[in-house]
Order: sequence, then structure tokens, then C-alpha cells
Amino acid sequence: MATERELSDFLAGVERRAFKRTVYHVRDEEAALDIVQDSMMKLSEHYGDKPPAELPMLFQRILSNCTLDWFRRQKTRNALFSNLSDFEAAGDDGDFDLLETYSAEESSQQSESAEDATRRAQTLRQIEAEILELPARQREAFLMRYWEDMDVAETAAAMGCSEGSVKTHCSRAVQALSKALKAKGIHL
Repeated sequence: MATERELSDFLAGVERRAFKRTVYHVRDEEAALDIVQDSMMKLSEHYGDKPPAELPMLFQRILSNCTLDWFRRQKTRNALFSNLSDFEAAGDDGDFDLLETYSAEESSQQSESAEDATRRAQTLRQIEAEILELPARQREAFLMRYWEDMDVAETAAAMGCSEGSVKTHCSRAVQALSKALKAKGIHL
């Protein structure tokens, strides 16, 4: 059973990443704050008595469900819901992390000029913009696998789909990002 302190520490540790992931999904910072806060409240109210080891998976599942609920409410309110088109792609090696790959290469330099720092910041913004353009399920799988560093089984459980679907979504996301970034002249 998680103590109040363990639950509090867990929530403090995941808050920033959960917010960033949710902003990628809903593209609205205020809505993302509401979704993350709602997810944290649900975890505390309904699952606060679970062992600390179970909290990460429970929270990811609750966050995914709250995000999907937000989209459903938006669809009902607006009577319009636009899905991004699917990107077709092949193969996933399972170890690719676009943002870390780029950051690691850049941070390996001891000192960088202002021009290099600006170029790196612009490139990271372009990568984030391309992540936002991914279809919702691909973006969700990509962020869970490579941002949250979850394995395929954990991601599948959190998304409520098969491991094969997670691999397909991740593969398509990586291929779409690679293609889009290469079109912009970014080679990682």
C-alpha cells in the first residue's frame, strides 16, 4: 500500500512529463492542465491504496482515458473532430529515440556558439511540431515508448491495445517523423 508521502512523491515526479505529453495530444495548455489534474485526482481517490509499484501503470492508463474523454467531449461540443491522416511506414527497431538522439549529439560538444544553440533550439521546435502532426494513436504510442520510456507491454496496457498495435503505431510514427524531418533538411 502506498503511503500518502509515496503517492505525493510519485505525482510530483510525473507531473511535468504528463503535462508535456498531454499538451502534445490536446494542443491546448489549459485543457492539458485540467486533464493532468483530473488524472492525478482520480489516481489519488480510487487507487491511492495500491502498492507504489503499480502507480505508474495505473496513472498512464488514467491519463490516457482522461485524454480520450476530453476528445469525446470536444467532439460532442463541436460536432466536428478532425483526425490526422495515417502515415504508412515500415520497420521499427524498438530502440530509436528521436529527441534523445538529437540532444545527445548536440550536448556532446563542450561549448557551443550562440548560432549553434539557436539552430539546435529551432530544430527541437521543428521536431516537437512534427510530433504534434502525428495521428493521435501514433503520437500516444510514440510518447509513451520514447518519452515516458515505457516498454511495449506497458504501453499496450496503458493504451488498451495489443503489443503488435503499439509496435505498428511506433514504427509509423518514427517513419513519418523521419520523412518529415528529412524533407525539412534535418538529418539525425
